[in-house]
Amino acid sequence: MSTGMSTVTDPRTVVVRYVEAVRDGDMDVIRDSFAEDATWLYPGSLPTSRLWEGRDAIVDDFLGGMVRYLDTSAPVVIELVNAFADGEQVLAEWTSKATAADGAAYDNRCAAVFTVCDGKIKSVREYADTHHVAKVLFPEG
Repeated sequence: MSTGMSTVTDPRTVVVRYVEAVRDGDMDVIRDSFAEDATWLYPGSLPTSRLWEGRDAIVDDFLGGMVRYLDTSAPVVIELVNAFADGEQVLAEWTSKATAADGAAYDNRCAAVFTVCDGKIKSVREYADTHHVAKVLFPEG
């Protein structure tokens, strides 16, 4: 399996490759991981909570937009904890550690159900401690 652009189609492998690309900051692989018409549901009442539609909105606006809430001089540490697959569905669990723009420690455990079709992520439903996200990344809210 190639770690760059590839023709990997096994759903679990596609999701693991994506999470590792996020960990490594590999924007090309991140973008390549999604179908053009992918969706990402981030539930809750945060400024980022909604259904994100389309690869560009997911990668550029949702994932890329989170950078403004972080201290970019500090590392973002993503660690995949588990990934389980059943057909096209993959449940992935990871930890995210970073420093917020105001210096607060961000440390969250996240999980998402990914649907993978033809080697591309088609949809994501993410679950995280949104209270922690609100407190650390959106303290003015």
